[in-house]
Amino acid sequence: MTEVPNLNYIKELAGDDIEFEKKFISIIKKEFPEEVDTYLGQIRTNELLMAAETVHKLKHKFNILGLEQAYGYAVTYEEDLRDGNNKMDMDFRAILQKITKYLTTI
Repeated sequence: MTEVPNLNYIKELAGDDIEFEKKFISIIKKEFPEEVDTYLGQIRTNELLMAAETVHKLKHKFNILGLEQAYGYAVTYEEDLRDGNNKMDMDFRAILQKITKYLTTI
């Protein structure tokens, strides 16, 4: 996937309200690493149904950060996890790493 995370949606949502924009970004920067850690632990312990729930939460952040392809990937992966299949894990981790790196720049 060649998508690049961005703040376009957040800026559109916030309009001229810079404080709202900062708060929204702050929430994502706080929640995202926590959810990634939760996901990784669930995969490590083979809790695939719980991992599906965490992927569900994470995919909405993908959408917020303008990652439409990653969002679609997460939708499919969430369904696979519910079916007991985590074969998409490595590609999903690559998406998580891309976002983690991006969040350190904003």
